[in-house]
Amino acid sequence: MSSFAVKGWCPDAWRPMMSGDGLLVRIKPRLGRLMREQVLALCEAAAAWGNGLVDVTRRANLQIRGVAKADWRAQLEHLLALDLVDADPASESRRNMLVAPDWQVGDDSHRIASELLGRLDELPELPGKAGFVVDAGPRRILANEPGDFRIERGEDGGLILRAEGRAHGIEVAPGREVDGLISLARWFAQSGGADAGRMARHRAELPAGLTGRSKPALSAAAIVPGAYARGSAYGVPFGRVNARVLAEAARSAPAIRITPWRVFLLEEARFVPIEGLIDDPVDSLLRADACPGAPDCPQATVETRDLGRCLAPQIAGQLHVSGCDKACACSRPADVTVTGRGGLYDLAFNSIPASAALSRAELLAQFERRPDAARL
Repeated sequence: MSSFAVKGWCPDAWRPMMSGDGLLVRIKPRLGRLMREQVLALCEAAAAWGNGLVDVTRRANLQIRGVAKADWRAQLEHLLALDLVDADPASESRRNMLVAPDWQVGDDSHRIASELLGRLDELPELPGKAGFVVDAGPRRILANEPGDFRIERGEDGGLILRAEGRAHGIEVAPGREVDGLISLARWFAQSGGADAGRMARHRAELPAGLTGRSKPALSAAAIVPGAYARGSAYGVPFGRVNARVLAEAARSAPAIRITPWRVFLLEEARFVPIEGLIDDPVDSLLRADACPGAPDCPQATVETRDLGRCLAPQIAGQLHVSGCDKACACSRPADVTVTGRGGLYDLAFNSIPASAALSRAELLAQFERRPDAARL
């Protein structure tokens, strides 16, 4: 039996979620982009009404942490004034969209995502975690990121509509991509998708008009810290940054783009080290996922991120440290998985259980006794 409580929904600014350090308020940047003034004002809000910490999520959202219930409304009014939150709560809840962060104005990703933003009121009621992926750049870049209804580059160079969990999609004519996304979402809702919760778990057979034999294009590599033609990229350790550090970074750029890899892009900024952010593209923390853990998350029974910092340099592959068996920090299998249970740690290699109910010291000793573990 699972030791965690499944919420079944994701927080947003209108519907924050209580965590161990206070309310968690999620902001969904439109097209994954914030202007400098918006970032600076958001950081001010995090310091004034939160605990000064900001999360960067795997859905390219930002979360202000540690907000007191009494302060939530004042912060919400601030975010509304910044145009970071929709004035209509229903519209805000529907705006679950992941867009390829390398979009340029007028390209396919920008065009399709902008149209979808303007047609949110045509969507049916969907499960809280269901979302859209617009991956229509010259290279498919979001292949490994979770979503439900996808527009992406096909292997023949055109665009395809694909339901998550299906290996193939159907070609879509230029200008009809959003029509296809809305039709797929409506079919999902009408065919009982809410019971499954996510498209990948919904086994109903797709209708002829929404299925095809087009394969997605091969996936390009994720964006990593470094200098790029249009700016600079920096990693955020475990997806959490001090608002002061984020504000310092934002001052060097006219806008920031948030990615699902806990890396953000500073547009037109010169690449220089910024204390508190990752500037090394091979830093071991870029291969480590860890949830907030105890005491920040009330469902976690163990500390996670200090442990992750200790383990990451010893592991060549992907590390996932979870405070409970919900495993919310990473949805993909990892080379090394550490899971908290009853105040102790369970250890698995390549999803195969190795040791159970270890203390922190016993867990760390596993890597000292297993030289092969460092090569995973």
